[in-house]
Amino acid sequence: MNKQTFLSQVIMTFLMAATMSGLLGLIFSGGPSLEWLASWPRQFAIAWPLAFLLTMVAWPTSTALTNAILRPRAGSAAAPATESPRADDAV
Repeated sequence: MNKQTFLSQVIMTFLMAATMSGLLGLIFSGGPSLEWLASWPRQFAIAWPLAFLLTMVAWPTSTALTNAILRPRAGSAAAPATESPRADDAV
């Protein structure tokens, strides 16, 4: 795994764990309150490492599935795009 992929996973899991733990805590606590605000950091501290570990496992599978979906199928290759002729090309 290269540094860019690793850092991307650190940042993405941080953002996702922060928003998901905050939003789900907000929903299940019945709305914004001091109790929700006090419990959110603990929920985030649990969610972030779990999210990071899960992406380390899921990343290769996700990449393989993406490549399989986007790979051109044999015999169904799209025709190469051609540019329309410009007026100054005609002689």
